[in-house]
Amino acid sequence: MTPILPLIAAASLITGLAGAAPAASARVLPPAGSGLPATPFSPPAALVPVAGAGVLQPVASVPAGVVQHVAALTEAEQRRVLAYWTPRRMARALPGGLLGSVARLGGLGSGDLPLRIAAARPPHTRPPGHTRPPAPSRPAAPPRERPAGQGRSTTGGASTAPVAARPAARTPGVSTSGARWAAGGAVTRTTGRVFLTMRGVDYVCSAGAVRSRTMDVVVTAGHCVKDGRGPWAENWTFVPGYEAGERPFGVFTARRTLVPEPWSAKGDDSHDIGMVAVNPVDGRHLGHVVGGQEIAFDAPRGERAFGFGFPADPPYDGEHLIYCSGATHADPHGQTRDQGMRCDLTAGSSGGPWLSSFDPATGQGVVTSVSSFKYSDDPRTMYGPYFGDQARRLFEAAQRA
Repeated sequence: MTPILPLIAAASLITGLAGAAPAASARVLPPAGSGLPATPFSPPAALVPVAGAGVLQPVASVPAGVVQHVAALTEAEQRRVLAYWTPRRMARALPGGLLGSVARLGGLGSGDLPLRIAAARPPHTRPPGHTRPPAPSRPAAPPRERPAGQGRSTTGGASTAPVAARPAARTPGVSTSGARWAAGGAVTRTTGRVFLTMRGVDYVCSAGAVRSRTMDVVVTAGHCVKDGRGPWAENWTFVPGYEAGERPFGVFTARRTLVPEPWSAKGDDSHDIGMVAVNPVDGRHLGHVVGGQEIAFDAPRGERAFGFGFPADPPYDGEHLIYCSGATHADPHGQTRDQGMRCDLTAGSSGGPWLSSFDPATGQGVVTSVSSFKYSDDPRTMYGPYFGDQARRLFEAAQRA
C-alpha cells in the first residue's frame, strides 16, 4: 500500500519519541429500547487476567474475523484512566503523529512528519502504509495520508490558525467541504473527541455513539484503537458533545476495544474500523446520557453523506464540531473498497462518523462509514471504509463486549 499518515492529533511530541457487491438496500439495526435487554447475553467464552487487578475477568466470545482487547474493566483501572487525562493533557493534544512509524523513524523536528516509505511489495503481503505498485490499467496512485500537522505550538493547546478561518454555518449546507456545525441536534451529543495513548504518545481522534443493545457502543477508525499490526491504544476515553474544552456529558472509558482481523493483521485500509464498548458513568450507560445514531451495513454506494469530526490541524483547532457533506464515490485508484467525499477536515477528525439519510433539523442519521485517510495529492477528498459484513460482525461483537 502507499505511504500513510494518520488523521489523528498527538500530544507532547517535543519530548522525544523512542468484495461482494452491495445489497440494494441497507440493513439497519432497530433502535435500542429505553433500557437493557431483558434476557442475558451468552456466557463468556473465557477468563483473562486483568493487569493490576489480580483477578480473572470474563471476555465475551467474538465471531471469526474480529479481534478484541481488554481495556479498563475494574473501577480502579477506570479511575486511573480518568486521572491520566488532566485538562492540561487534553489541551496539549496537537496535530501530527505516525502511530506505527514514529518510534522507528525517530524524533520529529520543526513539526514536520516523514511519510512511511518502503519498497513495493505484492498486494496481499504488503504491511500497512507501504507503497503498492498500481495495476497496469490504472494511473499510478499518489500516496495516501492521514495528514500530519504543522505550524502548531508544542507548548499549549491553541492553534496558531484559529477555526475562525472557516465561518460557522447558520444553515447546514447540502454540500460543503468543511464548516462549523451550528444547527444543534442529536449529532452534537453523539459525536465526540477520543483521547488515547499509543506507544507512549498521546493522541486525539473523533468518534460517534451508535444505538446498540447494551447502549455502550462507540464507532471510530481502526487506527484510533489499534496501530494496525502494532499495539492497542491505552487510556482510551470518549468525550461526547465536546465543545471548546467542555465535557458536558462526562468522560467514558473503554472496557473493551475491537477491530476487524484484516486491520489487526495487516493494516488493511478497507477495514480501518474500530468499535469500543465503554463503561457506564455513575451507573448511566452512554445511550442513556446522549442517545445514539442508527448504524447500517451493506448500504447502497454513492449516497450523499454528512461527515463530522473535530479536526485539529489548521485552519481548525480541534475545539469545535466541524462537518462536510456531499455525494460519495469509489476510490478512483482502486486501492481500497472505501468511498470518498469532498472534505477539508484535517488531523484529529479520524474516526468521525459519516451519516447517511441525515436530517439537519434533528441531527439524526445512519452511520455508514468513518473518516479514515486522504491521498497526498488530493487533500480535499476524505475516504472512509465501506460498512459491509465485516463491520456488521464487528458491531455484533461490540454489543456483547
